[in-house]
Amino acid sequence: MQQSTEDRPESDQEDAAPLLNQQLSLGKGLCSARYSLVLILHFSLFMMYSLRVNLSIAIIAMTNGTNPGSLPNSSTDVCPSRSHAQPNSSHREFTQGAPVYDWSAETQGVILSAFFYGYLFTQLLGGYWSGQFGGKLVLGYGLLSTSALTLLVPLAAGLGAAYLIGLQALLGMAEGVMFPAQYTLLAKWAPPLERSRLIQLADAGCTFGTFVTFPAAGIICQYMGWPYVFYIFGGIGCVWCGFWFLLVYEDPACHPHISAGEKEYIVSSLANQGISHGRSLPLLAVIKSLPLWAIAVPCFCSEWLFYTLLTSMPMYMHEVLHFDIRENGLLAALPYIGNWLCTIVSGVLADFLLSKQVFSIATVRKLFSVLGMMLPAISLVAVSYVGCDYTAAVVFLTFSMTVISMCGAGFYTNHMDIAPRYAGFVLGVTNTLGTVSGIIAPAAVGFFTSQIQTNTAATLKPEIVSWPVSPPMRNILSHMWTFSWEQCKAKGQDFQVTPEAVYPS
Repeated sequence: MQQSTEDRPESDQEDAAPLLNQQLSLGKGLCSARYSLVLILHFSLFMMYSLRVNLSIAIIAMTNGTNPGSLPNSSTDVCPSRSHAQPNSSHREFTQGAPVYDWSAETQGVILSAFFYGYLFTQLLGGYWSGQFGGKLVLGYGLLSTSALTLLVPLAAGLGAAYLIGLQALLGMAEGVMFPAQYTLLAKWAPPLERSRLIQLADAGCTFGTFVTFPAAGIICQYMGWPYVFYIFGGIGCVWCGFWFLLVYEDPACHPHISAGEKEYIVSSLANQGISHGRSLPLLAVIKSLPLWAIAVPCFCSEWLFYTLLTSMPMYMHEVLHFDIRENGLLAALPYIGNWLCTIVSGVLADFLLSKQVFSIATVRKLFSVLGMMLPAISLVAVSYVGCDYTAAVVFLTFSMTVISMCGAGFYTNHMDIAPRYAGFVLGVTNTLGTVSGIIAPAAVGFFTSQIQTNTAATLKPEIVSWPVSPPMRNILSHMWTFSWEQCKAKGQDFQVTPEAVYPS
């Protein structure tokens, strides 16, 4: 991994320096090809999440908040209507003549969770396809398919809930390939000491998309009608895919405008990880890898919390806290402002700790993982005790969604640490387990809020959200090691080795 710089021009000394001593200036980095790619990924994931979460807001208008089964007696038994709200104005919020459907809480929960059935199905395929055909094509076609299918949501809803459930599953299948493809692509572009910040900068687009979509969808529902939410976002997604295919290149060697110094820096820093896996995969090694499963279990737990808030927080604010559709969209978006900022900051901080050799790679990943799981769990439990204190509820929800983003610099980036050559497929494995929580959690919320007495349901929901993110996870995370399959195979070693065997101090 050590590269000599004695024979290189002085202007290239910085880019060709030994990896552990490399300190790339921020200005130069932000103007580089790899940061341009991350910016494009940022907005692509922005579109991905805009297309994913728009139904969470639109479904309020699609049912017009009048379904008596959504949260039984919530207008009288849980929280009183706020003084400036109009408690009986739910029908007057939407006057554009858009269709309204009488869907029960269970039906709405199934509709929201159907996405994850399809999403679950294509995680492994996305990882495999991106290794064989390239992350650019797989991610691009996944986003294009998602955008086109989003345009059909009003038609499917009109045909019936069953059709909408089926379409949601297809949308999940289209989006399921995108995250594994992103990791495959970034594994070819991200130097080891910049992995955290580059992955987090790209992933911040997810929460930025949620932040923009929640209020925008609420406004569109109120003034244009809920079908236009899907027409507008689906159309924008189709247009953006054109920019994706024109501007993105699979690796530094394919980029026609990358500087020679940056190209040499990336290629030399990634020289030991090899090329993408192609058709061959070490499936037995994947199954037997304890560190991989130490990543997979926290993925399930953190995704339970994240997906439940993503799909159910707008309904919670509307049905329990009685925010109208505009307030609902704005306040449901507020936690994602903090999440977006913390995502970026945590990635930069993690790389800083590594570049200064304050902690080892394994320690940094464990630290950010534990903080990103324990603090949100505590905050969500606190929501159970604030009752109808609107300010406190929003504060705790915001803090919870803010600090959960630290997991990105923890076990999510750890995918690329342990096996950069197979990063997309490895993410597909762990994200498959994480997606199971996306199937269970929204349906569980719909079931409990319809079956349990209202005053209990309002208290129980945060506990439903937070129970998997619990102290026993510290024992799981204690087994999280950072290692490299490729280097272990080269040395003839077992896959489960200590970080020092790969990253000597």
